Amino acid sequence: EVQLVESGGGLVQPGGSLRLSCVASGFTFGIYDMSWVRQAPGKGSEWVSGIQSDGRSIFYADSVKGRFTIYRDNAKKVLYLKMNSLNPEDTAVYYCATGVNARDALRSTLRGQGTQVTVSS
Repeated sequence: EVQLVESGGGLVQPGGSLRLSCVASGFTFGIYDMSWVRQAPGKGSEWVSGIQSDGRSIFYADSVKGRFTIYRDNAKKVLYLKMNSLNPEDTAVYYCATGVNARDALRSTLRGQGTQVTVSS
């Protein structure tokens, strides 16, 4: 079964950190560009960050640049998102999806169920 499963979300205070994971199964993860996408309550989906299949090129939305780091382990079939200096505007459900940019990731039909990140004091 083709599947993406996210984990690592939770409740964190402003300024805190979290690391999200996305475990892939049922397909050749290492040949796919991947992204993290988020959806805040009452808002549309927002592309956060993308990484090419070999990890050589990485892209970030301006809203997270300098605070978030995307990386992957193709041997383990896992995509990660390390999030530092979190603020309440980062509160959202975070999904991993195929594609390296907003156009491709937001249209991807391969997406996990999401993990909730809540930033609040």
